[in-house]
Amino acid sequence: MALIYTIPQNHVVLIKRFGKHSRVQRDGLRFKLPFIESIKKVYEWDGTANKNGYFIELSEQQTDTPSRQCQTLDNVTIDANASIYWRITDPVKAVYDIDILPKSIADVALNALRANIGKIKLDQVLSERQSLNTKIAAQLAETASKWGIAFTRVEIQEINYSSETAEAMMQEMTAERKKRALMAEAEGEAAAEVTRANAEAKATLVRAQAQADAIKMIADAESVYISKLKENTSPEIAGQIIMSQKYIDGMKTITKNPSDKVFLPNNFQGMFEISTNKK
Repeated sequence: MALIYTIPQNHVVLIKRFGKHSRVQRDGLRFKLPFIESIKKVYEWDGTANKNGYFIELSEQQTDTPSRQCQTLDNVTIDANASIYWRITDPVKAVYDIDILPKSIADVALNALRANIGKIKLDQVLSERQSLNTKIAAQLAETASKWGIAFTRVEIQEINYSSETAEAMMQEMTAERKKRALMAEAEGEAAAEVTRANAEAKATLVRAQAQADAIKMIADAESVYISKLKENTSPEIAGQIIMSQKYIDGMKTITKNPSDKVFLPNNFQGMFEISTNKK
């Protein structure tokens, strides 16, 4: 490489002096000392996060991991892969503290993916993908600081499973739908039963209140009737008249059924002597 060169924007070059890291050169027109200094090359990165093997790129990068078999908490084997978005924050650490940075990023991301999938069931993997992405990104944060990079986000791309697993999931979904339908029907019947019970209870209360009001009205009427009798007769005669009236009312009740036999007491006729004697 020439002694004087231009570093592209958002790129850096690592300068070595006598084989040891010396300094970081930022974008712009730069130079290096002949024979004494050399540029650190990263050809093993295969063009990821660098240009020409020595211009290290600081902008965000995307690494697509290969698929890897994972075992869920409910022992279902799936194949999953992810896209990892990251950028270099400390080029010295990224180059010297880890061997072949892009490959290491893919490996650590796949390990985190497999570990987190192993903690949850298959239906959670499918329904809570965003939460899983967040957990994986959080788990990678500690590693990122050691390697001089920052993980901006993690996105699970594909989750594949066998046809047997798909058929079992379909059967489970069908069973779940039937279960929900039965539960809804049972809840509806229970609600209707409660409504009927409440209606009957209210009706009973209304009837009881009506009966109580009727009894009170009768009692009030009898009280007025007794007061009037006492005003026009003696207390003894008023009592006898009331007893006779009760007796007659009772006879009306017990003689409603023509097939019943009614035996009159010996003193029945004597109860009506009150009015004759008074005359």
